[in-house]
Amino acid sequence: MIAIDENIFLWINGLAGKIPVIDWLFKGIANDYLIIVGSCLVMLALWVWGSDAYQRDKNQKAVICASISLGLAQGFVSTCNAFCFRPRPFTELPTNLLFYQPSDSSFPSNSVAIVFAIAFAMFLANRKVGGFLLLFACLHAFSRVYVGVHYPFDVLVGAAGGMLIAFLVTRIIKALEKWVNIVMSLARKLYLA
Repeated sequence: MIAIDENIFLWINGLAGKIPVIDWLFKGIANDYLIIVGSCLVMLALWVWGSDAYQRDKNQKAVICASISLGLAQGFVSTCNAFCFRPRPFTELPTNLLFYQPSDSSFPSNSVAIVFAIAFAMFLANRKVGGFLLLFACLHAFSRVYVGVHYPFDVLVGAAGGMLIAFLVTRIIKALEKWVNIVMSLARKLYLA
């Protein structure tokens, strides 16, 4: 399994360094903050947007699910890191490194887990917005391998973990909808929602 992971990494990362415009694009997408901050800005916009009260309520519940999922995805990665440290590919393989050298564990990808948790939680509530965010999450995952900071298995586990967490959070929020509605009603009275 490790040999397959390394071979796929070498193939994807082998594409780097050949076309400067593509390298520049993937370096931007691989940034730890660009896609995460962009996703959070989409969540902020959805918190206040809705064509009617029903749509706004649905959007706000999706944002709550995505926010909780984001935090739990971070916890998932921290827990994995406490038990397993995987060196970054640039420390073990000949790599076309186009990015700074992170020193934390490569497995699982923290930023990928977070963007997939946000994107999938949004997708479960709003297919159009969620699909858009999932597309950028996939680009982010691919770019992390392309620039040489993650193995493919790292981003796959990060994506799967983020999506599983978002699915479970969404199901729990649905099961607790009565209580969520009470909290949302109170938030509206305080002009927070």
